Amino acid sequence: MSDKIILSFGEILWDLLPTGPVLGGAPFNFAYRVHTFKHQSIMISRLGQDDYGRQARDKILELGMDNRFVQWDDKRPTGTVQIRLDENSQPDYDIVQNVAYDFIECAKEILEYASRSHCICYGALAQRNEKSRETLAKILENAPDALKLLDINLRKNCFTPETITHSLEKADFLKLNEDEASHLSGMFGLPAALPDFCAAMIERWSLSHCIVTLGEQGVFARSFDGAEVYSPGFVVDLVDPCGSGDAFTAGFIDRYFRGKDLAECCRFGNALGALVAAQAGATAPISAQEVHEFLDSEPSPIVAPTLRRFMHPD
Repeated sequence: MSDKIILSFGEILWDLLPTGPVLGGAPFNFAYRVHTFKHQSIMISRLGQDDYGRQARDKILELGMDNRFVQWDDKRPTGTVQIRLDENSQPDYDIVQNVAYDFIECAKEILEYASRSHCICYGALAQRNEKSRETLAKILENAPDALKLLDINLRKNCFTPETITHSLEKADFLKLNEDEASHLSGMFGLPAALPDFCAAMIERWSLSHCIVTLGEQGVFARSFDGAEVYSPGFVVDLVDPCGSGDAFTAGFIDRYFRGKDLAECCRFGNALGALVAAQAGATAPISAQEVHEFLDSEPSPIVAPTLRRFMHPD
């Protein structure tokens, strides 16, 4: 497999955790993980001309990532999110509005790369403002052959039904969590049970795959050809869950581009997500070899009983 050109569109922001600021944003976390698997990973975003922006740029360079399409904004601040963790270490978000990544501009060079890309990852958050939403639409339009990966990431007060609909119309792969699946099933009047929900979403939106992450209980996925897989989660000592879902997505897509089947894509993504949750921050380095070693150690599974019948035999 030759390395793929994978573009990630959207937010680079600082997660302001109780323990201090950590650079994040779902598309950025995804882009970093894809980068570590040796793909040509390019982030399309925008930073403010402020301390957080300069620190973000330095961190991007420190991580060895391609920053050619990370723009500067001299009017608006770098994105930030106030994060509070509950007693179960689950995050609650307060996302600042009208920041730099809400105003990503479309450049000729970006469209040229889009036309040659193999995958474009995008979500709902960076589409809350018309400027970035229009830029994304042009990028997707100029990438007819790229796999469109919608990691929907619904955040309170940061999406509309129209944004969701337009995003789904362009998507090939849909990745979402269980709460987001429940929200969409209600919005579109679809079945609530995950197998039926995924089948209905694939039919309604002509998706290739619908993938629902279940936190520590793993993931359920269905493909357009009717294949259904449930892959359990893994027991780890939880440190910080931020970025674990984005790591799953990166692991899944890496395995997909390496020709692996649906079950292996899910299993590898689960393992990578678990390892990220066992470390502080979303960008602690984890190699593919470390993921394989973790799986070879036969970690204890965490099984969702209602989905056990969809487990793929080892």
